[in-house]
Amino acid sequence: MADYRINKISEEVRRELSEIIRELKDPRIADMTSVVLVNVTRDLRYAKAYISVLGDETQQAKTITALKKAAGFIRREVSKRVQLRYTPEFTFILDDSIQHGAHISELLHHISPSEGEENKNDARENR
Repeated sequence: MADYRINKISEEVRRELSEIIRELKDPRIADMTSVVLVNVTRDLRYAKAYISVLGDETQQAKTITALKKAAGFIRREVSKRVQLRYTPEFTFILDDSIQHGAHISELLHHISPSEGEENKNDARENR
């Protein structure tokens, strides 16, 4: 199967999985939960879903646990929404890339504005 087809299927599964997670009524699932990436295997039997949860570690652990418990329901809902020969079994993996990006953004924000203006003034003088 061509790689572009697998990529399209992975993206479609990611979109539907994101919708399904938003619709779940489990109180253990955090409100700020997002599906970052889904990797579907070439035979369409398995899928790794990378989930980002904005919150503390206990909230992240509860969310991943709740998703693992609801894996059968999620798989059934995906099979209803995405027409595939096989519906993949999901493995949920906690992804901290969004948190990491927010941390880097915060660090950049805390750089003093005077340092940035000094660099601009130096650049203007060199013209």
